[in-house]
Amino acid sequence: MAATGIGVDQSKINLLSFTGKIKILHMSWLAFFISFMVWFNFAPLMASIRDTFGLSNQEVKLLLILNVALTIPARIIIGMLVDKHGPKITFSILLALSSVFCFLFAFADSYEKLAIYRFMLGFVGAGFVIGIRLVSEWFPAKQVGTAEGIYGGWGNFGSAGAAILLPSLALWIGGDEGWRYAIATTGMIALIFSFIFYFSVSNNPKGTTYFRPKNLGAMEVCNKSDFFLYLLMTSPLYLALATLAWKIGPSNLGIFSATETYIIYSALLILYIYQVLQIYRVNKALFATHARPLAEIHRYKFKQVAALNLSYMITFGSELAVISMLPLFFFDTFKTSNISMTQAALFASIFAGLNLIMRPAGGYLSDKFGRKKVLATTLAGLALGYFFMGQIDGSWSIGAAIGVMIIASIFVNAGNGAVYAVVPLVKRRLTGQVAGTTGAFGNVGGVAFLTVLSFVSSQTFFLTIAASSLVVFLIVMFTLEEPKGYMYEENEDGSIEKIKLH
Repeated sequence: MAATGIGVDQSKINLLSFTGKIKILHMSWLAFFISFMVWFNFAPLMASIRDTFGLSNQEVKLLLILNVALTIPARIIIGMLVDKHGPKITFSILLALSSVFCFLFAFADSYEKLAIYRFMLGFVGAGFVIGIRLVSEWFPAKQVGTAEGIYGGWGNFGSAGAAILLPSLALWIGGDEGWRYAIATTGMIALIFSFIFYFSVSNNPKGTTYFRPKNLGAMEVCNKSDFFLYLLMTSPLYLALATLAWKIGPSNLGIFSATETYIIYSALLILYIYQVLQIYRVNKALFATHARPLAEIHRYKFKQVAALNLSYMITFGSELAVISMLPLFFFDTFKTSNISMTQAALFASIFAGLNLIMRPAGGYLSDKFGRKKVLATTLAGLALGYFFMGQIDGSWSIGAAIGVMIIASIFVNAGNGAVYAVVPLVKRRLTGQVAGTTGAFGNVGGVAFLTVLSFVSSQTFFLTIAASSLVVFLIVMFTLEEPKGYMYEENEDGSIEKIKLH
C-alpha cells in the first residue's frame, strides 16, 4: 500500500512563485476568472443591449433568468466529465466553446438569438467545478482549504472585473454598438486562454495517480440508506429549475404560456426519473441478493456530501440572492438620506467584494483550526449577521447598516471557503461530482431565497435566511465529520494508495 500526500512539497504557499503547484493555482483561478467574466459580461452592458433591441423589462428579466438556468445541471454534468476526463481538457474545451457562444451573443441580430445564446452561456458558470478538482490534486490536505479559497475568491472576482472593465471598453470603442465588441473581447480572451491553459497545466503531479470514477452518469454510494439520501438530495435541483420556469410562466413574467410552462414541468419530471434510473444503474449492486459490502477503505459517507450541499445552499445561495437585491434595498431604505443609486450600489458592492479576502481566509482557517469547527462557526455567525440585517430600517444610520452588512458578509464569504475546504477530502475520485452537486446547490439557494423575496419584505427575507442558517448549522453539527486519517483509492494495477487528510 503506497502512501502519498498529493505532491511532495509541504512548504507554505508562496503566491509570488509561478512554478509547480503555485503555477497550477494561478492558471486555475485565471481560467475561473475568465469563465466568470464571460458568464456575466452582459450585465454591466444591459442598458446598451436594451437600447439596441428596444427590450421591455420582461425581456430583460428573462435574459437574467436564462443566464443562470443552465448552470444548475451544467455543474453536475461538468463534475462528472472532469472526474472522468481530467481538468486539463475539460476546462480548455469549456473555455473554447464558451467563446463561440460569446461571439454569437455579441453579434446576435434578434432578441430570440440573444435569449438562446445567453441560455447556452449559462454552461460556462460550471467552470468553477473544474478548478476545484485540479487544485485538490496538486495541494496536500493541510493546504487545500487555503488553495481552494484563493482559487474561488480570486476567480469569482471575474464578474466584478466585467463590471469594472467592460463599460469603459465599450465607451472607448464608441458607437451605439460598442457593447458588442466589448463582449466579443471577453470571448477572444477565453479562446486564447483555452490554448494557454491546455499547454500549461497537468491533471496531477508527476508520480501521482489521477483517480477516476468507475461509472459515469451518477455518483457511487456505499449503502442503501445513502442511495435513498442521494435520491432525496437530487430533487431540489429539479425543483429549482421548475421554480425558474414558474417565474417565467403566466403567473409571473408571463413570457411563457401555460402550455409551454407545463411542457417544461413535464420535461423536468422525465429528466428526474432518468436521473433516478442512472443512480440506480450505477449503484444497483447494493440491491443484489448476495450483495457484498464494500471494504472499509473504499467507503465514504454520503451524509458528508448532503451537509456540504446544504451549507453551500446557505452561504453562496444567500450571497447570490442578497447581491441581487442589496443596492435597491439600500436605496429604498435610506431614501430620506438622499443617497443616490450609485452610492447605494457602491455600499452594496462591499458585500460581494469581501469574497476576494474572506473566501481564502475561510479555507485557511479550516486548514489551521479544523474544517467542521470553522464551517459551523461561519454558519452561526452568518445567521446572526442576517438576523441583524433583518432589523435594518430607515431609523438606522447608514454607517450602522453598512457595519452589520460587513459582519454578515465576512461570515458568508468565509463560509464559502470553509465548504470547499472539505469538498476535496470526501472521496478523491468523486471530487468533481461532489464539487458539482455542491456548487449546483449554491444556485438552488439563490433561486429559493429570491423566490421568498418575491413574496415577503426585505426584513423577512433576511430573517428567513437566518433561520435557514440555524437549521443547517444543526445539521452540520450532528452529521458532518471532521476529515481525518486517510482516504484510500485503488490504482489501475489493483494496488491501494493512501492519501493523508490532515
